[in-house]
Amino acid sequence: MTAPIWFAHDRDRRWRCDPPSPDALAFHRQLPTYSPTPLHSLPDLARELNVGRVFAKDESLRLDLPAFKALGASWAVDRALAGRDDATTVVTATDGNHGRAVARFAREQGRAAQVIVPPGLHPSAVHAIREEGATVTEVDGSYDDAVRAAADFADEHGGVLVQDTSWEGYEEIPRLIVEGYATLFAEIDDQLWQQGLPAPDLILVPTGVGSLLHAALVHYRSAETPDATAVISVEPETAACMAPSLAAGHSVTVPTAHTVLSGLNCGTPSGLAWPFIVGGLDAAVTVTDADAVQAARDLAELGIAAGPCGGAGLAASRGTLCGDGSGSRRRHLHLEDDATVVIIITEGTSANPLPDLAG
Repeated sequence: MTAPIWFAHDRDRRWRCDPPSPDALAFHRQLPTYSPTPLHSLPDLARELNVGRVFAKDESLRLDLPAFKALGASWAVDRALAGRDDATTVVTATDGNHGRAVARFAREQGRAAQVIVPPGLHPSAVHAIREEGATVTEVDGSYDDAVRAAADFADEHGGVLVQDTSWEGYEEIPRLIVEGYATLFAEIDDQLWQQGLPAPDLILVPTGVGSLLHAALVHYRSAETPDATAVISVEPETAACMAPSLAAGHSVTVPTAHTVLSGLNCGTPSGLAWPFIVGGLDAAVTVTDADAVQAARDLAELGIAAGPCGGAGLAASRGTLCGDGSGSRRRHLHLEDDATVVIIITEGTSANPLPDLAG
């Protein structure tokens, strides 16, 4: 295993934010395809990582789609189209699962979807988006270039942009997407409570632009929640913008390169998420493609069908909690030997098949 790049963020532990809105959770609960996704107990991994408990929140089947993105897309599309009876096209950029989810919920409301993708997206992901009835257009450049192209398309064609990153003047829909993701963390609380356990001591969040991370930080840094959960962002080494941004003291854009962790291949933090990252994040960790894929294969042996992004949290937990320097990292995170660790399996293999990296 390659030693991860670890950035310890010395946050103000008194920092608090408003609690998440309950509206999205209520919306999800009334959907016919809704049920809480599993929280698997993994005692073998707990022994490996020398902690009390490890749980995996398995998002490989969420609202009949193979990734957590369905939570944000369903709520945001519903709100964006509320009260509109025209034939508005729903527009988004994606590096995989978000685009498919937006296309699905646009189709369910009888709307066309235009999905812009960067080069290198796995053909199976492109096919899945088209199977939802969307038009898919590839543009040159990075994910950030695709986002700009989607915004331009929506402006030129009168479409509704449903994007999971924000910038100045575009914040309401990304905020709705974050509200949608909050359902995942409410479920974790309830599932742990049912086992007689409090909130996790550590949660590792695979991170692209930072919307899922934003939702985690709103949940665990709420004024209503004790500050007992350490939160780590997990990024591919080829698209790691969190640590450089925290080191600079402001959001920065980093160049990105190809990664099999396609859902995390983003070079700029969401502007909406940034104040929460500064206020609430404990550490930023990067992982290699090879380590994430190996972690996903190890999860498969435990019965969990994780795609590459889904394996990233386990790879990061190994790099954080084991090996040289792990003692200081644990102290920074205030972790005891009986800690409860939660990793998020953000996608299944049907969303992003595991590649053969041997060649």
